[in-house]
Amino acid sequence: MNTKKLLLVVMVAFSLQSNAQRFFTKGGEIFFNATSPASPEKIEAVNKSVVCVVDSKTGAIQFSVLMKGFEFHSALMQEHFNENYVESEKFPSAVFKGQISNNEIVNYNKDGVYTVNVKGKLTIHGVTKDVESNGKLAVKDGKINASAEFNIVLKDYSISIPALVAEQVAKIASIKVACSLELLKN
Repeated sequence: MNTKKLLLVVMVAFSLQSNAQRFFTKGGEIFFNATSPASPEKIEAVNKSVVCVVDSKTGAIQFSVLMKGFEFHSALMQEHFNENYVESEKFPSAVFKGQISNNEIVNYNKDGVYTVNVKGKLTIHGVTKDVESNGKLAVKDGKINASAEFNIVLKDYSISIPALVAEQVAKIASIKVACSLELLKN
């Protein structure tokens, strides 16, 4: 699935809701870290092509990311990530669909920083799990900066680590999300 198709899927999902004020980006970032204490090198990557939409009226939030967009410092590590662990050809994207459960505290029309709780379903490697995390929405000059951190257990998403490198890869990966969103013009 290419970036245009992914963007279209996210946009269609949110276009079904009327009278909503939506904020959007296709340049959000996700930082992934699965470095274990026994690892001789950092196992981390960043993806700077995250698509995100936030509906200010309902608190609905959706992220989509192409797995091949994660960039590692080592080409070999990137190849192993895509071919052996997340199987990017078979499972090309990861998607989060959720809700800002305390959306009523956010004033999208006034500058401020709001601590929000986000609940939803995260699909990685063809497996969907419930996730919940606290995050921040910073509203400034009509734009939103959204950030959150959470952890995932790799085996919960059927991501298996070969025994040869099992001690080098953390069983729990840290995920950090940062998106700068602008008002979507209809």
